[in-house]
Amino acid sequence: MLSIIMNFSIFNNSKEILRRKKIKINLIGNTLNQAIKNTDFKFESLIKKYTGKVRDVYYFKDKIVMIVTDRISAFDVVLPRPIPYKGQILNQIAEKFLNMTEDIVPNWVENVPDPNVTIGKSCKTFPVEMVIRGYLTGHAWRLYRSGKREICGVIMPEGMREHDRFPEPIITPTTKAKVGHDEDISRENIISEGIVTETDYLKLEDYTLKLFNRGTKYAKSKNLILVDTKYEFGKNDDKIFLVDEIHTPDSSRYFYEDTYQDLQNQNKNQRQLSKEFVREWLIDNGFQGKEGQVMPEMNDERVNLISERYIELYENITGEKFIKRNTENMLNDIESNINIAL
Repeated sequence: MLSIIMNFSIFNNSKEILRRKKIKINLIGNTLNQAIKNTDFKFESLIKKYTGKVRDVYYFKDKIVMIVTDRISAFDVVLPRPIPYKGQILNQIAEKFLNMTEDIVPNWVENVPDPNVTIGKSCKTFPVEMVIRGYLTGHAWRLYRSGKREICGVIMPEGMREHDRFPEPIITPTTKAKVGHDEDISRENIISEGIVTETDYLKLEDYTLKLFNRGTKYAKSKNLILVDTKYEFGKNDDKIFLVDEIHTPDSSRYFYEDTYQDLQNQNKNQRQLSKEFVREWLIDNGFQGKEGQVMPEMNDERVNLISERYIELYENITGEKFIKRNTENMLNDIESNINIAL
C-alpha cells in the first residue's frame, strides 16, 4: 500500500512539475508574442513617419513622437525577432540620464507619456554621431589588433592591451548613414567637408566631454565604469539640443569597477554591461552583417535570454528594480497615451 501511495504521489508531483513548466512556457510564449516589432499609427496632423533600426519616429509640425520598439540591431542590421521589454528599458534609462544632464546641455524631451514613448522638440540632427571612448575596447580594439594606431585622426598609444584605459578619453565620430554602416570620420574632415561648421563642432566636442564625465561619475557610484558611448545632437531655432538616447546599453558599454583591475592583471575578459553579448553571439555564429553571411536562428530561448540580460542591465545601471509594463493591448495603450499627450 505504501508503495502505491508513494508512486501515486510521485505521479502527482510529476504532473504538477509538468503543469508548472507548461504554464511558464506559455507565459514566455505570450510575452514573446507581445513584443513590439512595428507600429503603424494614424495620428491627426501627422506629417510623416520614419522607421529606424529600433525607433519609429512620428513627425508633426513642431514636435516628434519617438516610439522605442523592441527591435534589436547589431552590425547595423535589424535582427529578425524583437526582444520583450527592450524598448521600455531603453526609453526609461534615456529619460533618467537626459534629466540628469540637462544642466550641461538642453535636450529635446518635453513629455514621456508612456514607458515606450518620448515626445519632444523636432530638431534637425547633425549628420555625425559623437562617439567617445575611455578604454581600448570594441571597434577601437579590433582596429588596434589589426595593427592600426589611428582612429578618426586620433593616435592611439603603443603597447596597449584590450580594455586598457586611454590616458584621456578620445572622441571618434562617425557619419550617420541612412543605409548601411556608419563610417569613422575625423574632426578635420567633418569641418573641411562642411558636414558641421567649426563653431558648432567645437561645441559638440565640449558637450560630449562634459556628458561623458557626468556619466563616468554616475557609473562609479553604481560600481560601474562607463567605457564608451555615443551622443547625438540637433538644432532647433539655431540652438543645439541633445537628442535621442544616452547612456543606455545600446549606445554605451559598461564594465564592473570592482573586478576591472584584477581581470586586466590576469589578461581575462572584462565583465561587460552592454549589447556586446549580442554581437559576440553573432560573431561566434559567423555573422557580422557582411554580404553573404547568414543570420543565426533566434529561437525562443535565445530571445528570452536577451530579454533577461536587458533587465539585468537596467537594474545595474539605474540601481532600481525594473517594473514590467502591462503588455496586454500594449499597442492600444501606446496609441491612447500618445493621443492624450498630443
